[in-house]
Amino acid sequence: MNKDFRILVINPLVDGTHIALFENNHCLFEKLLPLENIIINTDLLSQVNNRKSIIVDTILSIGIDIISVNAICGRGGLLQPIEGGTYLINQKMVDDLREEKNGKHVSNLGALLANAIAEDWNVDAYIVDPVVVDEMLDIAKKTGIPSIERKSIFHALNQKAVGRSLAASLNANYHDLCLVIAHMGGGLTVGAHQYGRVIDVNNGFDGDGPPLSFERAGSLPNKDLIELCFNGCKSKEQLQTETIYQSGIKAYLNIERRVELDLLWRTKSDEVKKVFDIVGYQVAKEIGKMSTVLSGNVNAIAITGDLATYDYLNQQIIQQVSWIADTYVFPGENVMLALAQGTLRVLQGMEEVKFYE
Repeated sequence: MNKDFRILVINPLVDGTHIALFENNHCLFEKLLPLENIIINTDLLSQVNNRKSIIVDTILSIGIDIISVNAICGRGGLLQPIEGGTYLINQKMVDDLREEKNGKHVSNLGALLANAIAEDWNVDAYIVDPVVVDEMLDIAKKTGIPSIERKSIFHALNQKAVGRSLAASLNANYHDLCLVIAHMGGGLTVGAHQYGRVIDVNNGFDGDGPPLSFERAGSLPNKDLIELCFNGCKSKEQLQTETIYQSGIKAYLNIERRVELDLLWRTKSDEVKKVFDIVGYQVAKEIGKMSTVLSGNVNAIAITGDLATYDYLNQQIIQQVSWIADTYVFPGENVMLALAQGTLRVLQGMEEVKFYE
């Protein structure tokens, strides 16, 4: 008889903390816990105790006995490059995140919160497929400047979760397939999945392209980008903000939030379609490029992420890549379930836990 496991999942956001309690694959409770402005405006690391208290108080308030919780999983942050999988949170991981050795980001709080609560509750804490998953071929990292190499920072959690879901729908094992998966959201990444490893993918965190996304510019012509950097109009920080957070669909449609895109789609769809045509063209081209990485041996293609909720955009991509392989759509990004499932695979003995060194 299979044992039921209860897993508390924590996904820290800038203005709140998303939590969920799972029993195996079934979500028992889910809530976004907002933060007061006084907390939001403090340094990230100083928010840990406040966020922890809100999480624990919420779980206790709904009558959950903490003794029934078997494990805690936090969203993985900016760690050193590691291969995909489920990792037991250890002191080395905690130290690296607290020292912000590999960068500062709200996702760094995921492992810190999970670890802090797990220590009190005497259970293990984990992370699953953080954005720094690096399984790229060495040759895929090379550029035209020997001292500059491409980095693997992408939507590893959702891409690998979609890969497993797609494999299940094909009655196959993720580790037996070659897939191309495109995640379309605030950032946009397209990965070549070969037998369970993402051997090539663009860096969605820094806006490496070519696909533009909801807010990132994607790759730009070198000469024009260099001129933009040296025209004296904007600082380094302003240029980084513009190309990573204020470009793409935002810039074309002069909007800031996804809800504005939804409104424009309902009221001015022709205007939005022109931009979706650009995005679709670039995503399709990137899917084609990743198909060559797999030598044309592509079992299936998947489109996922928040922008995959727009069927018009999906169809623009599908009509250009259907000759490569069948294309499947997985709208949205189910972060909480993906984290729970990664932890569950370890608890059930289906997958070996990994250790951060």
